[in-house]
Amino acid sequence: MDCTQQTTYTRGTANGQCRLKFVNFEASENHASHETEGLSQKHLVVRRGKPFKVTIRFGSCSWNPHTESLVLEVLLGNLSERFPVQFPGERYNPHSWSAKIYPDNGGRRSFTVYICSPVQSSVALYQLLVHIETKQSRISYTVGAFVLLCNPWLKNDPVYMPLDVHIQEYIKSDYGVVYMGTPLNISRRPWSFGQYESGVLEACLTLLEVSPQHQRDKDRDYIRRADPVYLSRVICAMVNCNDDLGILEGKWQGSYKGGVKPTEWSGSADILHRWVSSNSPVRYGQCWVFASVLCTVMRVLGIPSRVVTVFNAAHDGDGSLRIEEYYSSTGEKLNLSKDSIWNFHVWAECWMRRPDLGPEFDGWQVVDPTPQEKSAGVFCCGPSPVSGVQGHCLRARYDTSFVYASVDADVVRLIVRDGLVVGRTVDTEGVGQLIYTKSIGSDAPENLTGTYKRKRSKYICVMSQHEAHRDGRSRVFSAPPALSSLRGTSPDLEVSLSIDGVPTVGKNISMCVTVKNQSGSPRFLMEHLNAQQKDFSSNPEQSFWETHKEVCIQPGEVLTLHHAIAPSEYESFLAGDDIVNLAVVIKDLRTEERFLATQEFSISSPQITIEIEGGDSIEMKKEHTVQLSFINTFTKTLTGAVLTVKGSGLLQGKHEARLVLLQPGEKIEKTVTIVASSAGTKVLMATFSHSNSPGVVSRSFRKVSVVAA
Repeated sequence: MDCTQQTTYTRGTANGQCRLKFVNFEASENHASHETEGLSQKHLVVRRGKPFKVTIRFGSCSWNPHTESLVLEVLLGNLSERFPVQFPGERYNPHSWSAKIYPDNGGRRSFTVYICSPVQSSVALYQLLVHIETKQSRISYTVGAFVLLCNPWLKNDPVYMPLDVHIQEYIKSDYGVVYMGTPLNISRRPWSFGQYESGVLEACLTLLEVSPQHQRDKDRDYIRRADPVYLSRVICAMVNCNDDLGILEGKWQGSYKGGVKPTEWSGSADILHRWVSSNSPVRYGQCWVFASVLCTVMRVLGIPSRVVTVFNAAHDGDGSLRIEEYYSSTGEKLNLSKDSIWNFHVWAECWMRRPDLGPEFDGWQVVDPTPQEKSAGVFCCGPSPVSGVQGHCLRARYDTSFVYASVDADVVRLIVRDGLVVGRTVDTEGVGQLIYTKSIGSDAPENLTGTYKRKRSKYICVMSQHEAHRDGRSRVFSAPPALSSLRGTSPDLEVSLSIDGVPTVGKNISMCVTVKNQSGSPRFLMEHLNAQQKDFSSNPEQSFWETHKEVCIQPGEVLTLHHAIAPSEYESFLAGDDIVNLAVVIKDLRTEERFLATQEFSISSPQITIEIEGGDSIEMKKEHTVQLSFINTFTKTLTGAVLTVKGSGLLQGKHEARLVLLQPGEKIEKTVTIVASSAGTKVLMATFSHSNSPGVVSRSFRKVSVVAA
């Protein structure tokens, strides 16, 4: 990248003074040296604390270092720092800008200059000036701009990551996996972070420039950008648009008309491009979209990041570290609680030191951009040290108590009838049951649960209807009792609920209720089993299936009750990836004790076949054929069948195949041609739907590795 000089001002007399001809930013060599290849086609991109090379060439006269000083200046808004060019032998100052000059083969007309920033410089787009000064005059040149990023390769950088294999995964890799569903049926969704796609780095810099912090005080914001803790809070708030001109607008219910349904996104680049071009928030995002976009921005800025899924994540709005759930006496979950448990919630972890807290809190930090609660008046969460969550250091900033509740809150489940609590259980293990991230170099999950949680015991208590009338705390809307008062001996009757196999669209959903009578007398019981569809982040909707049965169980007997929901009973309510809340209430007809067991599971969908000509590795800017197909494995004819494929960086828009009728065993196919404009990892996403179903029946993904031709 050649940068033509521009004379900006001259003081005194410049007769005979040496003039600059051009400056070469040596982008190719610097990008390779600084591990920034592919991040920008417009700017030189370098990492702080590491020298980068520029070549300067003078005009017809030679530069005389005895009479003329060469001074460089970096500009950042109204801030600037001047520093003289030094000769070899002098050490770089890690706390200030510095430069060394080496003569090239061109004698005194061509030189190589190595410029080094302080280790904790601000992340930003800088302007570089060159001054040629004598005692009488100064000629100044604006020679170009460069982008400075964090440097996880450098030991003194607060984001330093010692193992290169970790840097490759958490900085350089442009591909990730998001885990979704329920602990019983975990699905995975590939995600293209897209940091090497054209314009993505520039979009990340724009994000910093339009932040409220920058708009209020540009100079202060520039100075504070040296701190990854500060950067992570700014970016976290800017990924959602609740307080600012941020990237994404969230939506969890209702119609997604006027935007893109969150499940249709497969990469960050498309979202960032839309945000820049429209100058308005992109519609719509949910937790995994927010977290994945944040991960892209942080990796671009040089802060190691990864996407993390918490299964059964609590949203504790009142800070009680306790979530209440209400069920009817027949097992229907009621929408009475202000708190909630998401089947899965996705946030990001970012790697950095925490000098504001102490070295024991260094390492991975939770940064959650999904707008749930305000932190210091802004919708952001973190950075909260994972070590602080595990150690129950709830006062460690930022938002550690909220994160702790997300992974380790207690769940109080109340059975209510006619406004009275007639049964109660407390679960200390259900929240944060699994915490997953993508493994290094593999799509398999890495289990992070132990880094967040210490092992605790589970206890269950029940209360009869007679006790409920006696208990002054029995009203539904009264404050629940302290957890210590709920501890007690195990009941004489144990009830559990399990799902047989992996529920799949088009097949029976089989389940099993197990009742164990540990008392010395027979018991006459009423079983109520209830199924409700639910969104992963909210309470269930109205029940779509239920059954009731009277049973008798003998002393010491273990009774197994099998049930199945046929496709005809759920197909008008459920589609692929939908989640079901299942609950059983067992009532002792003599004592009126009630026992509750719950289970939530997701429905797997039939697979769409995606075959790429020549395999999953393709050449950039070369056409490749993709064949997609879906076979109707249902026992009935599907009407209005639609097979759709899209892929950011591979296809323009979406491509569809349609059939009015798709008979059982019949195949619907689509052939498309893909062309990748940039190297890296892309994702093809295919969906299948039909008019008989309430939503998408099947969704499949294919990872595509793009190499330079």
